[in-house]
Amino acid sequence: MTKKPVVAILGATGAVGQEFIRLIEERNFPYSTLKLLASARSAGKKMTVNGQEYTIEEAKPESFDGVDIGLFAGGSISKELGPEAAKRGCVVIDNSSTFRMDPEVPLVVPEVNPEDISWHKNIIANPNCSTIIMLMALKPIHDLSPIKKIVVSTYQAVSGAGKEGLDELREETVDYLNGREMQPHILPSKSLPKHYPIAFNLIPQIDKFMENDYTKEEMKMVNETHKMLHDASIAITPTTVRVPVFRSHAESIMVETADELSVEDVRKAIQAFPGAQVQDNPAEMDYPMPLYTSEKYDVYVGRIRKDIYNPKAINLWVSGDQIRKGAALNALQIAEYMLAHDMI
Repeated sequence: MTKKPVVAILGATGAVGQEFIRLIEERNFPYSTLKLLASARSAGKKMTVNGQEYTIEEAKPESFDGVDIGLFAGGSISKELGPEAAKRGCVVIDNSSTFRMDPEVPLVVPEVNPEDISWHKNIIANPNCSTIIMLMALKPIHDLSPIKKIVVSTYQAVSGAGKEGLDELREETVDYLNGREMQPHILPSKSLPKHYPIAFNLIPQIDKFMENDYTKEEMKMVNETHKMLHDASIAITPTTVRVPVFRSHAESIMVETADELSVEDVRKAIQAFPGAQVQDNPAEMDYPMPLYTSEKYDVYVGRIRKDIYNPKAINLWVSGDQIRKGAALNALQIAEYMLAHDMI
């Protein structure tokens, strides 16, 4: 058991990599040695972690020799370096979509399905941010009565598209307010042939459309939920929308359960669930909002109310920081869980 593991952060200069560093400092995550890895163009840059200066190294297969935990910030490089790191005995906790639906790879939110960590083969996948935020609100309900149906609409911040998404919203806002034509080139996705402004707009497409006319982002929510809750019979209808918000996603969710549940039972279950907080007082206009859930660890749940027509359905409004709980924090919590349970 390595109480103070050797830790490598892959993609240390990106938004999620930077969040890993902030969280390691905030949470006093233990390590004996820290390696910061990135692409060749970032190699040689200096970064400070816990008061110590580090030099960014170019990420190569041999970078993971002797490394216990690899925190992968995401991106296409995971496909190449994930198996190489795992082969060298490093436990990879990966933020990309590369391994999520691989039947040999656990897909984990520590509060939702920590038991799945035990069958890892040195790679553990972090779910999509919108799925994590949804399941943090729904798992306590699922524990009260099995979920039968979910209808979810997401309101996803531009930081989900990375630094370029943030820059695009800033630039377009300035252009619009100064009477200049906006010049979109990132959203809905850089890889798509057509782009739309996000400033003062909503885009009902995140990633490409699949054959069933749902987007790749929407199908992630379906497939990942089925995998983590171990129930492919749950009927899930998602609509994912990009909104002109810098940070923190929000979701409107209708959830139908096998048994009829009271609002009070749902509220108590969510409040008792680690990492979730109830913020729900309509009389005081108190409910979760992205501006106030940004930089927070927890996922906030409000507007908890019975469906008007279906006695077995509850409606919720949820908001959580997708760079923290939706990405870096969840991955770090997996590592913390493994250390606490002598799994590394």
